[in-house]
Amino acid sequence: MRPLYNATKIVATIGPASTDFDILVKMIRAGVDVVRLNFSHGKAQDHIDRATLIRRAAAECGTEVAIMADMQGPKIRVGKFEEGKIFLNNGDRFILDAKWGENGELGNQERVGLDYKALPRDVRPGDKLLLNDGLIVLVVDRVSGHEICTTVKVGGELSNNKGINRQGGGLTAPALTAKDMEDIKTAMSFQADYLAISFPKSATDMEMARQLANIAGEPYAHKPLMIAKIERAEAIPVLQEILDASDGIMVARGDLAVEVGNAAVPALQKRMIRMARASNKLAITATQMMESMIVNAVPTRAEVSDVANAVLDGTDAVMTSAETASGKYPIETVEMMAAVCLEAEQSEYYNKLDTDFLNVQFTRIDQSIAYGTLFTAHHLKVKAIVALTESGSTALWMSRHGIATPIFALTPSRTTQRKASLYRNVRAFHLLQEGGSHAVLRKAEELLIAEGMVSPGDTIVVTWGSPMGEAGGTNALKIVRVGETYKD
Repeated sequence: MRPLYNATKIVATIGPASTDFDILVKMIRAGVDVVRLNFSHGKAQDHIDRATLIRRAAAECGTEVAIMADMQGPKIRVGKFEEGKIFLNNGDRFILDAKWGENGELGNQERVGLDYKALPRDVRPGDKLLLNDGLIVLVVDRVSGHEICTTVKVGGELSNNKGINRQGGGLTAPALTAKDMEDIKTAMSFQADYLAISFPKSATDMEMARQLANIAGEPYAHKPLMIAKIERAEAIPVLQEILDASDGIMVARGDLAVEVGNAAVPALQKRMIRMARASNKLAITATQMMESMIVNAVPTRAEVSDVANAVLDGTDAVMTSAETASGKYPIETVEMMAAVCLEAEQSEYYNKLDTDFLNVQFTRIDQSIAYGTLFTAHHLKVKAIVALTESGSTALWMSRHGIATPIFALTPSRTTQRKASLYRNVRAFHLLQEGGSHAVLRKAEELLIAEGMVSPGDTIVVTWGSPMGEAGGTNALKIVRVGETYKD
């Protein structure tokens, strides 16, 4: 059964191991809130078919989940080898050749081709190139035309299409490729709720992606929320600008660790989550969270601690990758991740009220209502906060601050309901807002009682806008005891 209430959300990647209706239903019931489609794999029709499957599975569970379309970004990879792989020893000479393969040549023990043809222009003698997630390290000796001549500093097995990073960043590949632009059109054809952009280096990258998504979504009257995947060293100094241009960030610890070094990532993770919350943006923590469960039925103790610490950092969501896409235990991975999140949420270190908002300057009435609601709920120890919302903004603002009180977003918009699936400490339900405020408030109580979220006699705080049904119109706050009769 799906957890009754989980504050930290779970983003699960689907692939060959989970593209099955029954498995997907079990994953959603186990706690999946957002399903990630990885556009680095598969064709356009594959993603369209999976999106349809996700919507069917969610309907079977009587809920809504968000769909996140994750763009591939620039392919900075080696080409293919004659034997599929080679083994490089420390001290070996090895050439990365931007022209190798143009006539069908395959890599060998001496050289291999490149998908990213501009790499020779981006590197200098002395640069360190990290291949296969940093497991292999090459030092650039010289660059001769299209050839990058290197010495192997840390050897190992190198197989087809493994990724390349330059230590410290500095590669000029654009965040959006021609493939990404076509993939954005595909994602908008099935109205993906979130669009994750790989390797953005600036706010401009995110602004361009948003513009392309809005244009592609216009025929469907759909605008997705934009997630910036922080993977490049260049993104760190301009993180605030990227946040301002995005709706959230993903702490993409794989490529980021290769560029800035493994030791720098934990502190960066905490900093990024803190900055996202302070900016009223979302944060997703990703990469290798339950990596061992690709082949094992239980995670390592270190992985359990990793997930729990992300929860304690205040992340909105934790994410699986290969664990649920191609692993042997996709359902068990979600169950374990949900259990760890729920346990961490019971900790004394979790949900300490962030009172920084008491000094926030704002001019919007709806934002004033949101912060007033937090203050009221905290001091009165109410059972729940109920936000009657069109756009979801009020619920989002309230979810940025640590409060133990659950927040329920009731919205007439299915799109808003799906998007709110990612908001920390928010549970969204579909509720038509017709017939005047007293009728809608009564229906809201009835829905939450039916869902087992509140009981008659509980004290709750309710926010709404008058007139109802207008985005950004929240202007009312009421403290009520469940079961009372509303009067205009």
